[in-house]
Amino acid sequence: MIIVMKQDATEQQIQVVVNRLESIDCEAHISVGRFHTVIGAVGDRQQILQLPLEALAGVDRAVPVMLPFKLVSRDFQDENTVIEIRGVRIGDGSFTPVAGPCAVESRDILFQTAEAVKKAGATVLRGDAFKPRTSPFSFQGLKEKGLILLAEAREEFDMPFVAEVLDPRDVDLVASYADMLRIGTRNMSNFALLTEVGRSDTPVMLKRGFTATLEEWLNAAEYIYKEGNQDILMVERGIRTFETASRNTLDITAVPLLKELSHLPVLIDPSHSSGKRQLVAPLSRAAVAVGADGLMIDVHPTPETALVDGAQAILPEEFAAVMQSVRDIAKALRIPL
Repeated sequence: MIIVMKQDATEQQIQVVVNRLESIDCEAHISVGRFHTVIGAVGDRQQILQLPLEALAGVDRAVPVMLPFKLVSRDFQDENTVIEIRGVRIGDGSFTPVAGPCAVESRDILFQTAEAVKKAGATVLRGDAFKPRTSPFSFQGLKEKGLILLAEAREEFDMPFVAEVLDPRDVDLVASYADMLRIGTRNMSNFALLTEVGRSDTPVMLKRGFTATLEEWLNAAEYIYKEGNQDILMVERGIRTFETASRNTLDITAVPLLKELSHLPVLIDPSHSSGKRQLVAPLSRAAVAVGADGLMIDVHPTPETALVDGAQAILPEEFAAVMQSVRDIAKALRIPL
């Protein structure tokens, strides 16, 4: 249930509604917009429907929400969510390029890449210290040492960074370094992890599971939002289909559909979507044209020696060329970049 308060509703009237909801063991989530305050009621549907909410002072209307995801829906919040990390705003109508190595391998590679992508126009650095791998014998990341290197790169190049977290027990550790936590495709349905990052005050980047529907993806975001963390950034990174010509299939329709259903910002990851560096540029251009809020791209100075996903990493000079083409399209569409 979504309770829309009148434009002139007082804080006392809002609190009365919250108290009524909590009296039947419902959770009340408040969203303050430019014109209205909206209260999302999460709990037993029948009990909520029996409350005379529209009779309470300050209430404009009470709207039942049929969607399984409520708090991340447009019904709950019509205005776009804008996430800010160290001065970088995501979701405000501008375009945010996120770039860097898939994994932190060494200080030299990280710093060389960070310097190059910053010069080319990236505003957020990516790089993982914890890597989930199909084989238990593959490179698993540098762990806390990698986080320390990322923090050093942030100060050196004045770029906030996002890093993946794999285990609920590591959330506090990664959050103590990173400006944004990332939930990877393999963990989109790890509900214990989603709950834990939801309790953190660090923004969360939520990648779509490679077999997940939009509804399942949004329900995963609901797990995070429900715990109090409202700074959630969605990333379309390709889904598994019958096609074998590329690593995954980029679901370009996910961007406009997600923006219709939800107020959360959405990025496209052309690197993991394709698994092939030659496809990164055209998919990046498509991301701008379809209305994505940004890109996340794997960049590496020597992809042939990369310890993780070298086949999809592009060279720094290739990233600069991608950024120029992205700027051209953004300029034509009057998108700030």
